[in-house]
Formats: sequence, structure tokens, C-alpha cells
Amino acid sequence: MSVQGVFNTGVTKETGIWVCNCFVQFTALITGLVMWYFTDRQSFMSLSKVTPKYVLVGGIIGTAITYTVIKSMDALGPARAVMIIVISQVTVAYLIELMGLFGVDKVEFQFRKLIGVALAIGGIILFKSE
Repeated sequence: MSVQGVFNTGVTKETGIWVCNCFVQFTALITGLVMWYFTDRQSFMSLSKVTPKYVLVGGIIGTAITYTVIKSMDALGPARAVMIIVISQVTVAYLIELMGLFGVDKVEFQFRKLIGVALAIGGIILFKSE
């Protein structure tokens, strides 16, 4: 993610964020099609069997993620941006598990995990301080 974010931010400086985002998603599509061709070749019609249907919005979420990574890398620099992104991902993932969202098995709250997130946030503050 760090390398891709830096590369995408560089492309954005010469093109624009949506041109870059389209290019990233297009090259991901081409790469995915090539990998599909050389591996499983399962029918794309199997997508119609996916339930619940809302899980099919992953590509839309991917576009939003690409956008926010580019913007945060540009505004904060790679190190701070990645630290905040990773901690945000861990926090949201834990909340998804705690609440049992999106069909994920619900887990019990563990105070030590909250302490872990707090320590990570403290690390960002320490890293950011001069």
C-alpha cells in the first residue's frame, strides 16, 4: 500500500486524481482478467449468485480507498498517512467483529485490544511530534 500510494500520488501530480484513479482501477481490471485467464476461469455469471448483494460494492469502495490514500499521502506524507490508514483499518475491522456486521462472526470485547489501538494512536502522536 505504501509503494502504491506513493506511485499513485506521483501519477496524480501529472494527471489528476480521477484520471489516476481510473488508470489504477483499469490496470487492476486488466491484471485481474489476465490472472483469471491463467487460473480458475470460473464464469463471471457466478456473480449473480452472490448473496447478500451489497457485498458487490467492493469495487466502489476500492475507488474511494484509492482516492483517500492519494489525498492523505499528498497531505500527510507516506509515513503518517500509512500509520493513520492502518490504525483506522484495524479499528474499523475490530468494530465490525464486535458488532458482527456483514455476516462476520461476532466476538467478545477485549480490553487489551482497546489498549493496543490506544498505543498505536499514541505512536502516531509520538511520530508526529517534533
